[in-house]
Amino acid sequence: MKPVSINFHLWKPCNYHCKFCYETMPDIHDNLSLNDSLHLLKLLREAGTEKINFAGGEPTLCPYLGELLSEARRLGFVTSIVTNGARLTQVLTRHAADIDWVGLSVDSADEETSKRLGRGFGDHVKQSITLFDALNEHKIRVKLNTVVTRLNYQEDMSAFIRRVRPERWKIFQVLLVKGQNDGNVEDLLITKAQFQEFVDRHKHLNAEGYKIVVETNDLMRGSYVMIDPLGRFFSDAKGYHEYSLPILEVGVNTAFAQVDWYVENFVERGGIYDWR
Repeated sequence: MKPVSINFHLWKPCNYHCKFCYETMPDIHDNLSLNDSLHLLKLLREAGTEKINFAGGEPTLCPYLGELLSEARRLGFVTSIVTNGARLTQVLTRHAADIDWVGLSVDSADEETSKRLGRGFGDHVKQSITLFDALNEHKIRVKLNTVVTRLNYQEDMSAFIRRVRPERWKIFQVLLVKGQNDGNVEDLLITKAQFQEFVDRHKHLNAEGYKIVVETNDLMRGSYVMIDPLGRFFSDAKGYHEYSLPILEVGVNTAFAQVDWYVENFVERGGIYDWR
């Protein structure tokens, strides 16, 4: 199976300091130029990629995200941004027509809990509600991404879900990735039973038309096709990052063959859906 959906972590810097962040990238100190990024998009499209998710770090901080969205639209990609919303308003002003999906990250409906997790500075929930409303007005399809940790696994977010109305709600079990968040995340880790407790508390939302996508640690590892800021495929299948050679040097197929991708997990976690 070809990598039909790819997460391009194009930008390392972030304006938040989430304690559980899986992609801190301490070993990466540069990123592709705009021209190289545009070339990379062309190669991915030619190789059969259908959906491109711009992620980070925080992708809206990238000064040329708009140009990449425009080119991705021209090439025929389904376009997506995974963001905490930092500069999303500015991106929407010029490039709303180039965006199919936005995944907004909100881990708790409680401002203080969000702050304790490192997600914002005490106003992240309020700002996110405003952004959800703006995305709905632009008729951009919306996902909500929530990482479940020791600080929020007992929370009921049902009222928040009904308020922001995401088309898909992705619920992740907090994941330890060596070299990325070890040393910070250990106090936030939860058991499968605790994670399931959070999931079960919200199952009733499925009957209300909200699509809930549940991702345990076992389903997450190795199920995403990811590219780092240097233009290399990388995988966390073994619990730490392994990298391919640069795609621009060896090509998509050769580079992709150098990392692990668990297709069964990708399919099981709902990686293929009606994204068009």
